[in-house]
Amino acid sequence: MSTYTMPGPDELRSRLPDPMQFFPELGEVATGMTRAVHNGAIPRTTIGLVQLRAGQIVGSTYHTVRQTGDLRNAGETEERITAVASWRDAPYFTAAERVALELVEAILAPDGPGERVPDELYARATACYDDKALWTLILVISQICFFIPVALVARPIPGMPFGKNYRT
Repeated sequence: MSTYTMPGPDELRSRLPDPMQFFPELGEVATGMTRAVHNGAIPRTTIGLVQLRAGQIVGSTYHTVRQTGDLRNAGETEERITAVASWRDAPYFTAAERVALELVEAILAPDGPGERVPDELYARATACYDDKALWTLILVISQICFFIPVALVARPIPGMPFGKNYRT
């Protein structure tokens, strides 16, 4: 039987170097997006849960590790963090969190023909969130969608802080 040995932190490599050296204005974009979504209209926990689910849906280790760490640092329980992947039958989420998780799935999960965000889901979202909060939730999903291609193609090093997560 073979065993897997986790590479040490100095052994992990990204595919590409840090994009900031080519596009320093990305820092302003990232800061602006973060300010926009952390406007207080929805709880930070909801932001983290939605972005964790987005990372899971697209298969991004970088985003799932990052969001899991952020949720732990915010005091989230292991039950809630691990149940995000199976949120539909997990008893740990509020109605608003469930709508948010359903909305990110409707947007990102592979789906057949038809409307991705049907009127019924939109109605449930408006029952849980006012206009500003719903716009914030949409921007939360947009923010993670902006960074998903970066994570999937460039493969920044999971668990490393910004500025140290690229090493080719």
